[in-house]
Order: sequence, then structure tokens, then C-alpha cells
Amino acid sequence: MRSVEIFLNFMIMDANMNVLWSNPDRVLPEQAGRMTAFWGDDSWRKAAYKTEPGLFGDMEEKAGNEAVVSPYRQRLQTVAGFEHVPEPIPMRNSRGATIYYIFFASHNSTGSRIAESVFKKYRNHVAH
Repeated sequence: MRSVEIFLNFMIMDANMNVLWSNPDRVLPEQAGRMTAFWGDDSWRKAAYKTEPGLFGDMEEKAGNEAVVSPYRQRLQTVAGFEHVPEPIPMRNSRGATIYYIFFASHNSTGSRIAESVFKKYRNHVAH
């Protein structure tokens, strides 16, 4: 089916509060399972954490939001098969913190151009 277009709300604040912790070993299995279900597999772990050398060996360190959002965008293209997935728009609260990202994914270049123009207009907008 090549006629599907989606807007997807990626709740990065929820992910950061419940799954993407500094210490991944402390995350509850059901929370990690929610992320795996949303992502499609457990490859989100590789995106969310980078390995850094530490005093007593390698340590997992939490990566930033973009390190999670960018691979998700790639998955929409490569795994889900959407031809057009513009950069998502970060939605921020009144303090400027990103609470979620809105993705658009389509097989249609016209729909993508329209979404990109809307995203461009509001990309740096902060809620008041």
C-alpha cells in the first residue's frame, strides 16, 4: 500500500523519564518493553547509549535526544519503507525543553513538501 501518510508523535520526554536513563540496568523491564514495542525491536538500545572508556573499563553513557530521534527517522525510511521522512519537528514546552517530536512519513513527495514547509515555519517555536 503506497497511499499511507502518517504523523507520528515520538514522546521523547516519556522515553527519557521511563526508559532512557543514565543507568540502563535500573530501567524496569516493562518500560524497556514499551520502548521495544514502539521502536519495533531492541536496536533502540544501541542508539540510546554510547560506550565510553572509563577508569574501570567501558561504561555505557546515555546519548542525547538527537542520537535516538535520528535513527528512528532512518527506521521509518528503511524498515517501514516510507520514501519521504523529513526531519521531525521538536515540540517544546514554555521552558524550551523538547517534550516530543512530530514525524511525518509518506510515499508522496507532495505531502512531504507540504509537511516540510509547515515544519520549517514552526521548527524553533516555543509554546507560551
